[in-house]
Amino acid sequence: MTSASVLTVPSVAGAAPDAAVTERFEQIVMPHVDSAFNLARWIVRNRDDAEDVAQEAMLRALRFFATYNGGDARAWLLQIVRNSSYTWLEKNRPADLAAEFDEHIHSSAAVAVPPNPESLAIAANDRVRLQRALETLPPKQREVIVLRELEGCSYKEIAAITEIPIGTVMSALSRARTQLQSALTTGATKEISRGV
Repeated sequence: MTSASVLTVPSVAGAAPDAAVTERFEQIVMPHVDSAFNLARWIVRNRDDAEDVAQEAMLRALRFFATYNGGDARAWLLQIVRNSSYTWLEKNRPADLAAEFDEHIHSSAAVAVPPNPESLAIAANDRVRLQRALETLPPKQREVIVLRELEGCSYKEIAAITEIPIGTVMSALSRARTQLQSALTTGATKEISRGV
């Protein structure tokens, strides 16, 4: 799910950054372009839109690279990507931000045929099912799951990226995991009841 060939060092409108800044940006920030695209993709849920958001984030990162004080470049970039993603959602799909996970809407009615463990295990390993389940989560829960489980960020890094306390990160991640598990189980139960 990489888009490194699409995302490049952006040029800043008006004045071109000097060669030293561009070189430093390439060394420090560009290695994290795949993570940037991945986070944008999971938040906005569309590959083309994610490419646009990630490119805009890279442009912002270059524009404000002088404010980068060292430290974790990936966390710094992912914070910019996160902010760019939510700005894009506010402009293009505000309803996505308003929708929170509702267990009554996202859960299924009781199923007459209980699933067997083998069927559930096979269903839970299906990548398509996982993607669908992730997409049922609200953006803020999707982001903590993606940052922790797909990007391997620490709780401290997630707290820095999302600008929320570590304790809140931990509880948000716990809720997101519970809802993801519920979505996976619900999806598997529905497929088993349909005989898939």
